[in-house]
Amino acid sequence: MNDNRVEGTEHQVKGTIKEGVGKLTGNTSKEVAGNLEKNAGKVQKNVGQAQDEIEDLDD
Repeated sequence: MNDNRVEGTEHQVKGTIKEGVGKLTGNTSKEVAGNLEKNAGKVQKNVGQAQDEIEDLDD
C-alpha cells in the first residue's frame, strides 16, 4: 500500500466530516469544500491503487 492510498483515504474521511458539518450548520461553503476534498481523496486513492497494481505486474 503506497502513500497515495493512505493520504487519499485521509482526505476522504476529512472531507466527509467537513461536508457533514457544513450540512448541519447550514454553511454551504464548508459543505462544498468538504465535498471537493472527499472527491479529491477518492481520486488520489484510485491513483494509489493503480500504482500498486502496476507494481504488482512488474513483480
